[in-house]
Amino acid sequence: MIKFTKMEGIGNDYVYVNDIENNIKNKSEFAKKVSDRHFGIGSDGLILICKSEKADFKMRIFNADGSEAEMCGNGIRCVGKYVYDKKLTNKKELDIETLSGIKHLSLKVENSEVQKVKVDMGMPKYRPEDITTFYNGNIDEKANFIQVDTKIDDKNANLTCISVGNPHAVCFVTDLENFDVEKYGKQIENDKRFPNRINAEFVEIINKNLIKMRVWERGAGETLACGTGACASTCACILNNLTERNIEVLLLGGTLNIEWDENDNHIYMTGPAVTVFEGEINE
Repeated sequence: MIKFTKMEGIGNDYVYVNDIENNIKNKSEFAKKVSDRHFGIGSDGLILICKSEKADFKMRIFNADGSEAEMCGNGIRCVGKYVYDKKLTNKKELDIETLSGIKHLSLKVENSEVQKVKVDMGMPKYRPEDITTFYNGNIDEKANFIQVDTKIDDKNANLTCISVGNPHAVCFVTDLENFDVEKYGKQIENDKRFPNRINAEFVEIINKNLIKMRVWERGAGETLACGTGACASTCACILNNLTERNIEVLLLGGTLNIEWDENDNHIYMTGPAVTVFEGEINE
């Protein structure tokens, strides 16, 4: 039996397992099993806490379809809560190894439990070679992929593509509530210009300090929230002169504070981490 903890960061829910103790054999199949919302636990994916030779811990993220992702902003906040609340560490400043590098976490503790986590997401990248995108058939190493005109089915759109450890395509819309995220999200995710697929964010500007965002995550579909997507959307807003550098991002599952610091060029994300329930499941 495998002990698990179901956790969520503003509705972006994952199943968390201490893989230091369990060493799950077929991680991809296990991810698909636990993620199933009818026959499994139900989640956007599986996150494993592992040993690291470079940091305090390492996390591995598997989407609901079993594919492995580089990074998850909401997920890494919950990793911080998991290791602290379960007394795997007593540090309130942590380094977590991911496939997109080491991320630094600052834990906000109240009554001996983590309530919020601030994550240094590093520097955004927005050249095509950083995003793994083919534009006009070739990777253009000199051009930025900012507000590039493109055709998505029956709509003309401008995409701003950004990597914050994983790739995102941000599209600005005027009526987010009634926008067909599934239809256009699927098309962007699987567009031939993105050979590794891509996450798609749809953003409505409310004012200079507040935006609304919905997300279509590769390998998972529309989710209630995406931390890396909120970071990418904030960067896209700033690059297109639409908002200030420190804003609130309103997602279906809640709100994140995102700051793109002009001094060190790093993006900082702050938001909650919540334990939903715990249990055991057969591998």
